[in-house]
Amino acid sequence: MGQTPPNGPEVTEPEWSNYDIETVVGDLKLPWGLAFLPDGSMLITERSGELIHFKNGEKTMIKGVPEVRAKGQGGLLDITLHPDYSSNGWIYMSYSSEEGPGDGAHTAISRAKLQGNQLTNLEVLYKATPNTEAGQHYGSRIVFDKDGYMFYSIGERGNHQENPQDITRDGGKVYRLKDDGSIPEDNPFVNDAAAKKAIYSYGHRNPQGMILHPETGEIWVHEHGPRGGDEINVVKKGANYGWPEISYGINYNGTILTEDTAKPGMEQPLYYWVPSIAPSGFALVTGDRYPAWKGDLLVGSLSFAYLEKLTLEGGEVTKREKVIDGMGRVRNVVQGPDGYIYAGIEGKGIVKIVPKI
Repeated sequence: MGQTPPNGPEVTEPEWSNYDIETVVGDLKLPWGLAFLPDGSMLITERSGELIHFKNGEKTMIKGVPEVRAKGQGGLLDITLHPDYSSNGWIYMSYSSEEGPGDGAHTAISRAKLQGNQLTNLEVLYKATPNTEAGQHYGSRIVFDKDGYMFYSIGERGNHQENPQDITRDGGKVYRLKDDGSIPEDNPFVNDAAAKKAIYSYGHRNPQGMILHPETGEIWVHEHGPRGGDEINVVKKGANYGWPEISYGINYNGTILTEDTAKPGMEQPLYYWVPSIAPSGFALVTGDRYPAWKGDLLVGSLSFAYLEKLTLEGGEVTKREKVIDGMGRVRNVVQGPDGYIYAGIEGKGIVKIVPKI
């Protein structure tokens, strides 16, 4: 039995005549996260554990960064600012942490403030447990919704048999907290005594892309499938996204993971990729810098080293295009406050897409 046929159009080659790619920050190894400060400067995470402040063409290493376990897919991962950063100064980070029970590490979410070149007031808001020596599937992106709640993802840490479908266990989930780390009273599992009460949805594999949809206010994620079956999902309160009970992929060795692509009570993806592109980083194009792209999705591909643009019409993907190709594995993509699209490319740095006039 082969894999499920591709869900939608084939990806087309980039039209380089329409734009230039400019390197903004060079000499980065693995730029996982990117956030823009109000003055237009950048905070960039290197997965190895460094936090870089890039301003006026210069890189400054920030001190006081949480200790990370930079092993496998772990390290210093996402970074984002509080929606009211200009008034409260909070910066949020996700990373692999050895704190807590068990050997190894698991995903942690912290917040801190930046004073000069030093992080201060560091607070751990959530630490998944128990630790594991597994090196994969930490997640993890952080996004605030329009009501100021913080959503973040934690991958199933390679334990698909137990974690994703069990709400008493961490991993394979999207979580929701208040900005101070407390549990919202209306989270879906707050009245389940055994549940991890921060969980908002479950049955995920390894979401490494997350956006707030600017029009609907929904949280969207994309996540790695096994061999085939990467997915885009619209996150719903208390919903089960099926992993590993349903999947459009197969095992890495070619054997069948599950015969089912749908089951009652389990959500279907908005879109899925076969073969896998290994998605990381997620953005939706707004504003007038790229008028022909407005409303399109941008997704980095680790497997094929390109940035993919997906056109949505009526909730369906009708066109797929490569926007950046052949520069390296695209780890992250962000639309900056200046309206330009920035991508983090492994082994290169941060590049900007500049439309040709």
